[in-house]
Amino acid sequence: MTLQYDVIVVGAGHAGCEAACAAARLGAKTCLVTMDMNKIAQMSCNPAVGGIAKGQIVREIDALGGMMGIVTDRCSIQFRMLNLSKGPAVWSPRAQCDRGKFIWAWREVLENTPNLHIWQDQVCELLTENKAVLGVRTIWGAELRAKCVVITAGTFLNGLMHIGRKQIPGGRIAEPAVTGLTESITKLGIRSDRMKTGTPVRIDKRSVDFSQVEIQEGDDTFHRFSFMTEPRRLKQLPCWMFKTNKEVHKILRSGLADSPLYNGQIQSIGPRYCPSIETKLHTFPDKEEHQLFLEPEGETTNELYLNGFSSSLPMDIQIEALKKIPALRNLVVYRPGYAIEYDFFDPTQLTHSLESKVVEGLFLAGQVNGTTGYEEAAGQGLIAGINAAIKCGGGEPFTLKRNEAYIGVLIDDLVTKGVDEPYRMFTSRAEYRILLRQDDADMRLTERSYKLGLASTERYQYLQKKRDEIEHLIDFAQNFSIKPALINDALTQIGTTPLERGCKLVDLLGRPNVTIDNLTPHIKALKSETDKIVERKEEILEAAEIRIKYKGYIERENMVAEKMLRLENIKIKGKFDYMNMNQITIEARQKLAAINPETLAQASRIPGVSPCDINVMLVLLGR
Repeated sequence: MTLQYDVIVVGAGHAGCEAACAAARLGAKTCLVTMDMNKIAQMSCNPAVGGIAKGQIVREIDALGGMMGIVTDRCSIQFRMLNLSKGPAVWSPRAQCDRGKFIWAWREVLENTPNLHIWQDQVCELLTENKAVLGVRTIWGAELRAKCVVITAGTFLNGLMHIGRKQIPGGRIAEPAVTGLTESITKLGIRSDRMKTGTPVRIDKRSVDFSQVEIQEGDDTFHRFSFMTEPRRLKQLPCWMFKTNKEVHKILRSGLADSPLYNGQIQSIGPRYCPSIETKLHTFPDKEEHQLFLEPEGETTNELYLNGFSSSLPMDIQIEALKKIPALRNLVVYRPGYAIEYDFFDPTQLTHSLESKVVEGLFLAGQVNGTTGYEEAAGQGLIAGINAAIKCGGGEPFTLKRNEAYIGVLIDDLVTKGVDEPYRMFTSRAEYRILLRQDDADMRLTERSYKLGLASTERYQYLQKKRDEIEHLIDFAQNFSIKPALINDALTQIGTTPLERGCKLVDLLGRPNVTIDNLTPHIKALKSETDKIVERKEEILEAAEIRIKYKGYIERENMVAEKMLRLENIKIKGKFDYMNMNQITIEARQKLAAINPETLAQASRIPGVSPCDINVMLVLLGR
């Protein structure tokens, strides 16, 4: 049987769902192929979305018209804004989600998206002709033909799970590995390698002694992920915290000889920033305790996720060690933690649109590109889906720059630098953090997406209204004069220095302790202005205040970004024979030849290419 589409998306994880939804909404006849329709957008590890920098990515996905933020808000059972004690450049939203409801919310979205079909099957072969995509073949013999194929197979490609010395092929617990697909891709000249990740034990809530834990409540604020959704629907639940101890560590160390990480069973590299408990013991041998978090898996389930205890030790060692924690002395588990090894492909063989440089019409997104995390995967999936649809229609690729989005930083890092360990996004990876705040993702990206045809008219109209209200409020603050006699008592109450002479409202709002909220009761004109805002009032006030307080930093960072954009505009692909450029170092020649960068700016970010090498290339371009 042969079915004909424009775009085929292989895998219905977080990358695949965004890719399929975006391609279909842009008018491409799309087929999403998944092994199990009941595990669409499965949260394979922790039941949470967002976190440091990852939350910004979800806001960007939402601003572009993607669905992850909307689904997360529908399924959130705890929301927190991280890093509020620091500047807004690093504020990061994070939500615990109901795992089961998350799956069904995504399935509802997909099943009601025009131009999108779902096919339950397993892809085993990529079909090509003359290094161009034709489609895919499944294990049941179906041939799905398309102009573009997006591979988002997660950890399923030749997946191998480990618990102690026991190894079982699989892409996820109780789910089969995908065989044959990696080989059908690598035979075309695309390089692959192996990576490792892991997940912790799942605990029965009824066995936990909650008198021995510290409670961690969520935030009761206006913040949420999507710029369009209403307040959270589900019951909000706490998380809990406690620590390991010496007895726990002693038992864990007794099992290290049977740990696949240390007995040679696993050769591939695991995530640096989400290490297993055995890696923590090995890396920090003198540390007597490690922080653990118990996180609810859903609104009504008793299943809890033990964050911080990822492990592939033998199951009896895992359970015995955990019982030495006072809160878990009567521990009952649903299943132990395990590690998984899987194939990924070298992302330096991709363009910034996430299309392969080797096979035309082949796009790769998510963990198959060497990343880790639902959010990084979803961001890539959205860009891959957009560009697959565009390619079918013959348009120009849609890409994001490093000063436009964390998604732009993520993709540029992947295709320029490659990966030697599972890649995770952090705010420190972005050189323009103050420009990439979570509060203004819609200001940065929604207009571009609307012109593309992905962001809805409703979303765009809301953006315009929000932008007008922010600009009006800022303009009011810049022009409204404050007299000392009318405000000094209030300033004393707030805890800031009284005025000696009059000033503009914007100057007061530039002070650290002064906010629109604590000034409004004392300035009638300000209250009158803020009362005019009806929808998403708190969000608009916060955005205006950030713009006022950090104006100087924002302007300075914009200037730096504009200077770098000059190099972004210098196209160099096809203009140099790198291996014969004796004016630059051998390492630079090799790296430039391997990556074949599009622009001089991309070349400048390649490890091993020095500023001197860039200057040489500028001189040669001048000639």
